Amino acid sequence: MKNIFKHHPNKIGETYFEHFFKACSFGIKLILISLQVFVHAIFPWCFEHSASDRITKLHDILQSRKTPSNLDEN
Repeated sequence: MKNIFKHHPNKIGETYFEHFFKACSFGIKLILISLQVFVHAIFPWCFEHSASDRITKLHDILQSRKTPSNLDEN
């Protein structure tokens, strides 16, 4: 029987818990970025490029984690 909790993590070369902690760290970073965006909405001179720069960095990290086997699925 296929283990749905391990299928995706194993496809990208991680254990369930490695994937869990990596995903949680990305989630926390996204929450912090969203707080910067709200501050920027009120005070436009604050965090003028911070959010977009950090999102670009996170995107690059996520893209580098893709393996050839899961590139076709997206």
